[in-house]
This record gives sequence, C-alpha cells and structure tokens, in this order.
Amino acid sequence: MIETNHPLIKFGKTGVLIINLGTPDSTNWFDIRKYLKEFLSDRRVIEVNPIIWKIILNLFILNFRPSKTAKAYKKIWMKEENISPLLYFTKRQKEEISKSLANEKLIIDFAMRYGNPSIKNKISKLQEQGCDNLIILPLYPQYAAATTATVCDEVYRTLMKMRWQPSLKIIPHYESDPIYIEALVKSINKKLDEINWKPDLIIASYHGIPKKYFDEGDPYHCYCHKTTRLISEKFNSVKIKTTFQSRFGPQEWLQPYTDKTLESLPNEGIKNVLTICPGFSSDCVETLEEILIQGKETFLNSGGKNFDMVPCLNDNDDHINLLKSLIEKNI
Repeated sequence: MIETNHPLIKFGKTGVLIINLGTPDSTNWFDIRKYLKEFLSDRRVIEVNPIIWKIILNLFILNFRPSKTAKAYKKIWMKEENISPLLYFTKRQKEEISKSLANEKLIIDFAMRYGNPSIKNKISKLQEQGCDNLIILPLYPQYAAATTATVCDEVYRTLMKMRWQPSLKIIPHYESDPIYIEALVKSINKKLDEINWKPDLIIASYHGIPKKYFDEGDPYHCYCHKTTRLISEKFNSVKIKTTFQSRFGPQEWLQPYTDKTLESLPNEGIKNVLTICPGFSSDCVETLEEILIQGKETFLNSGGKNFDMVPCLNDNDDHINLLKSLIEKNI
C-alpha cells in the first residue's frame, strides 16, 4: 500500500557552498555596526574573557569604530552595483563555477561567514532543493582558527539544528596547491607587464592574527610563509617579503607589520614596491583601502617612488579553474 500523505522530500543532489568572510549590506552606519558586532562577537576572532570583551565591544568599539569603518568602505564601494567588491567577486566566482560544473545533480552557491547571505540560510536553501550531500569550500587559502575554523563552527551549528543532516565534506586549506601558486605567479607577471618600472621588492601581505594565537598552535603563520616561498621560487630577479596587515587592538600581532614595513623601506633604499595579498580570494576593504590607498600613501609619503598592488585573483579564469579543481577533487 502506498502512503499518500507522506510529505514531499527532495533528495539525491550535492550542494557546493563557497564561503567568504563577509561584508556589510551597505555603508550605512547601522549596517556597518551590525556587521562589526557579528564579526567581533566571534570567540574565534577575539579570544579574550567574553564578559570583559562584551563590555568593551558594546560600550566603546560599537559606538566609535563604525564611523571609521564606514569611511573605509565608502572609498571602495561599487556604487553602480551598490555592493562591496568582496560580495561582487564572490557572486561572480559562484556564477562562473556554475557555468561549467553545475548540473541537475549539483548545485553551486555562496555564503558569507558574517553578514548576508548567511551560512544558515544557504544551507537550508540547499537542503530544500534536495541536497543531501554538502561540500563546503572556505575561501581562505591559508588555514587559521579565526577564518577557516569559524566557518566550520557555523556550518556545524547549522547542522546541529537539522533533523535530516546532509553528509558533509569540508575542503581543506590550499596554500601550496600548484594551481593556486601558478595563478598567483601569473597575476604578478601580468602586473609586471603593465607597469613601466621594475620593483625593488615585492611584498606579500597577509591578514595578521595575534601572536598569542600562533604561540598557542595556530599554523597560519607557517602556511603564509609557505605560500610566499613557493611564489618566490618562480622569481629570480625580485625578492619577495612576507608581512602582516590589519592588526586590531593593543596586543602584539604577527610581524613584520605591513604598514611599518612600507614606512621604513624608502630609508633602506627601496623606492619601488609591488604588493600582493595572496591570502584574500577577492579584493575587499583590506586590499583596496588598506593597501592600495593607505599603504601607497604611507610608502610615498615616506620617500618611496613607485607603488602598485597586484589585484586579488577575484573572478579571473585562473582562479575559477583553481576553485573548480578543488571542488572536483571532493565530489
């Protein structure tokens, strides 16, 4: 006898979710504050006493920092599309991957760890479409607890509340993947062909983490240096130096600091600098505003002559091929 009142359940598909850090919905003060609150409330990001931090965050940081952050976002906001570059390029990555990989049994989508679209909503949407297999691709080449691990945390929290959980596979860090390294090398060579000067030094600037996290076992520092070393092996004429940016708060972070390095280089006779940010899969406020605007200003005001930045891999063909390769290995 056939059960006639059984609920309709879709199944048999695989969902791939690429996940980036996140972005405010707009440059509005309240949207910036909402985004910062979610981001800075993450215990993986801020590993201090939660009670003390909650007081500091709500009484001080969330009342003063949104204005400063809003100014930075306004400088790089894509006004015609009315979205941040990070959201724009992550959407483009999803679209380009879908063109060649997606079929009736495979659905490609994207989410943000903080802000919209959320991991929770996108996983629920994939399940509603019949995905009982789930593949997660955190868009962080170099593993860190504050990036890759917190994506995993949010995925697990979402699955904990689901009655019928999909099978789960999380694609690991890919800091030394040959396709990734080759894509970075090609992006540097492309920029070298475009500029009419030769750099004395290439700076590979990665997002920093507090030194305390490294001392307690986070492997991020080592993965960053590994990526730089593999890139450096492709270049004989220009030295590549690893630095760390975006520090926050009074504690010591991974060194050398990018901003301090750019400030001191001209006094060392290094007047022409090219920068690249290998740890960012899409251009964002950290690359476009912090490096290409602030970093350039610091370097030139300190006596530098020429400064430029290699764009992130964004939605270029080499990056799409890398992401497709990572996904195909795990289907």
